[in-house]
Amino acid sequence: MPDIRPILTLSEKKLLSLELQANEIRKDILKMLTEAGSGHSAGPLGMADIFTALYFHILHHDPNKPLWDDRDRLFLSNGHIVPVRYATMAHAGYFDKSELMTLRKLGSHLQGHPEITHLKGLENTSGPLGDGAPQSVGTAYIGKKENKPWHVFCAMSDGELEAGIVWEAAMFAGKYKLHNLTWIIDRNNIQIDGFTEDIMPLEPIKDKFEAFGFEVIEVDGHNIDRFVDACREAQAIWERPVVIIAHTIPGKGVDFMEFDYKWHGAPPGKGPEDTFKKADQLNEALKDLRTLGGKIKSEHE
Repeated sequence: MPDIRPILTLSEKKLLSLELQANEIRKDILKMLTEAGSGHSAGPLGMADIFTALYFHILHHDPNKPLWDDRDRLFLSNGHIVPVRYATMAHAGYFDKSELMTLRKLGSHLQGHPEITHLKGLENTSGPLGDGAPQSVGTAYIGKKENKPWHVFCAMSDGELEAGIVWEAAMFAGKYKLHNLTWIIDRNNIQIDGFTEDIMPLEPIKDKFEAFGFEVIEVDGHNIDRFVDACREAQAIWERPVVIIAHTIPGKGVDFMEFDYKWHGAPPGKGPEDTFKKADQLNEALKDLRTLGGKIKSEHE
């Protein structure tokens, strides 16, 4: 059994810092998507709290040594939400924030889907949905066999649970009791064509994962304190892999984007005009986030 590298509990001061950090990351996501003129808004905004918690509190990693052998591994299976990972990595010091404005541009390190040959600090290239599941499982299997101290996390979308490859990987993880593996499901209930339960019903997700041998923890994906506790709980489970079902709001923080699947694959300036004209969408979205920042401050004063 390898040494456990503990995930620390959050102080009130650290929690406030993470919440404000997530809000700044959301602002950068919107700006980089607008500059690119393409990309996904809903998922990245919805996962900003989780990626902030991962990079600034949970993961054992070193931005100055992105290939450090003992780093925790974070796979991204739903590669289309990579703007949240890029923005969080830039804030964590992996590269200069000015590079965020090169998203999806020719020759950029920041491809529209993550590409490991373009940016150090990524664990996998992802495009086809579902592929991150077996990649993370294979890595966790090696880590368990070789008694490594690192933990393997994999962020996934709920929509990609429609892919059979996810459940093949789940069977493997359950059989080999990969206690060093934690899957994080972004349960935002949308995909590009509509709501998941209309297109291909996924429920009961908890029962399905339990049947495959996973410990299942359900959390509010915007409650950073609770998400950190869930990761600490996952770390303490030694007889099976863990899946955290994180219930999130697509487009979180921007009122006119929240819960609207039409923003799944649209950036500000290219989204539906049922609330604001395309030319006004970025400024209105940033205004919402500035208001959210004020609410966060007032709650903790």
